[in-house]
Amino acid sequence: MKRYLLVIVFVASVFAVSAQKHKTVFVEGESFQNKGGWVVDQQFMDEMGSPYIMAHGLGIAVEDASTTVKFPQTGKYYLYVRTKNWAAMWSDKDAPGKFEIIVNKKIVGSVFGTKEKSWSWVNGGEIDISKKETTIALHDLTGFNGRCDALIFTTDPNFHPINDIEKLATYRKEMLGLSSKSKSAGKFELVVVGGGMGGICTAISAARLGVKVALVQNRPVLGGNNSSEVRVHLGARIKQEPWPELGNLVNEIGPTCGGNAQPKDYYEDEKKLKAVLAEKNISLFLNCHANEVVAEGGKIKSITTQNIETGEKLTFKAPLFADCTGDGTIGALAGAEFMQGRESRDVFGEQTAPERADSLTMGASVQWFSHKQDAPAPFPDIKWGIELSEEKSHAITKGDWDWETGMGIDHTKDFERVRDYGMLVVFSNWSYVKNHSKVKADFANEKLQWVAFVAGKRESRRLVGDYVLTETDLRNRNVYSDGTVPTTWSMDLHYPHPGNSKMFPGAPFRSIAKHIQIYPYPIPFRCLYSKNIDNLFMAGRHISVSHVALGTVRLMRTIGMEGEVLGMAASICKEENTLPRDVYENHFSKMEALMDKGIGDASLENKQTYNMGGTLLKKKK
Repeated sequence: MKRYLLVIVFVASVFAVSAQKHKTVFVEGESFQNKGGWVVDQQFMDEMGSPYIMAHGLGIAVEDASTTVKFPQTGKYYLYVRTKNWAAMWSDKDAPGKFEIIVNKKIVGSVFGTKEKSWSWVNGGEIDISKKETTIALHDLTGFNGRCDALIFTTDPNFHPINDIEKLATYRKEMLGLSSKSKSAGKFELVVVGGGMGGICTAISAARLGVKVALVQNRPVLGGNNSSEVRVHLGARIKQEPWPELGNLVNEIGPTCGGNAQPKDYYEDEKKLKAVLAEKNISLFLNCHANEVVAEGGKIKSITTQNIETGEKLTFKAPLFADCTGDGTIGALAGAEFMQGRESRDVFGEQTAPERADSLTMGASVQWFSHKQDAPAPFPDIKWGIELSEEKSHAITKGDWDWETGMGIDHTKDFERVRDYGMLVVFSNWSYVKNHSKVKADFANEKLQWVAFVAGKRESRRLVGDYVLTETDLRNRNVYSDGTVPTTWSMDLHYPHPGNSKMFPGAPFRSIAKHIQIYPYPIPFRCLYSKNIDNLFMAGRHISVSHVALGTVRLMRTIGMEGEVLGMAASICKEENTLPRDVYENHFSKMEALMDKGIGDASLENKQTYNMGGTLLKKKK
């Protein structure tokens, strides 16, 4: 029976415990029954300990989130709220994300989200609970991303909430009555973690070849950077030599329209979802974040996920796993060897690499756009943003890929800071243009229509395979016998924009791209499985490549084709009862036969476009 797990919560996750005569109730923000205009954000739960709920209103206060809480007794309680002032790292003038707590339609405590630079418990003072069953609401005041992780109500006047992430995780489980044991998700032959183009294509390819697949995604939609949450166009080319039938599946499920930062419908989330649900061999698990891995003897035994709204845990077991997370999360948790930052020139002999290794990586983009209205559309004159001027601001109506932040910051450990700065500069710039710019009259009717809160990453970890693809391979076209997916994009490497870096030293938010042209190059199969975790495949920006070579393989059409190849390899592993390396060493002729045939619908018109980066490649003469 097909399983499609998209959990919507109808009961708030609360639990009361007794400490002598005192009672304490713990309420998770993400578990509110009615989210109102608030959104659940799970991107940083490995950093700060939990998903949270956020008021992403683009400067207009969102509808209240509310839930019903059952208290063990009535009377006086002390309120604590875990929150932060997300702009405090960059400004001490006011705060963007202010909100209030409403108990049975009465505002209690103070205004939250105004002080703390990091996630902390804020004392909300004393409140009176007159009914055991009480409605609690989060009341947004600004529309500028106020955020709430959790609330604690306690009768203990000497209570001190726990903020240490590890200790708080244990406390959450105790307070919410979550079992330390997880439920079995079922029996599978391949578990794919990550629902971007790589993960979707891996799952569908394997399923069509008879493999029983679990597809795990930690958001409510599929598509990753090509979803309506991030809105990045599918780049690179498909259906190229030496395997012109690779890419048919990418073409089958990809959206018809192109372009970055476009209206939601351009990205056709539902099309990707329907394609997955149509496969009888795929069980889909949405809203499930994989954060535990058990590995023994160089193999993954199981992974465990946490539902981002309920906290429920599921364990997945299979002989094969595919890490399609983009961050190499499953590989890192399993102990797979990985690389980060830029390798020095002498590591791989790459002429573009720096003389000394460093931590510089490509950044993440928070894209945005406005829409012209028939009447004036005011925008708050914010005080908490970065300081701008005519020279420093950008009088434009769309922020594309080059609105890029976080270069050199570890996107696996400090990504909330990266995303938040991305939003901060968007709001700061728009506020200046609307309220102070010399051309503000030209923007009077422009309304900020969309700003991403799920940031589009380009680079973090890269898992090491049996081979590491390098710049030299691509420049010299050193083609190997295990060549698979043709990568066609230039080696497209991003750097901080020199002018923007000069105006905002240490915190640039615009980027430039430098392109090194290549001829279509078949990526070695050995780059698509782990060197030291024997049953782990990978597809995405975290495959086995150098930093420089990453510039070409990170485009989503290329990543989708990697997924097509992984599904084929998984079917061979099932048929031969073997592991990825053995496919390369002993069964690659079967891989070639599958790649020659392809897995998608070859009859469809090729929808590929090349409007990103200006890198239409010419064939070598």
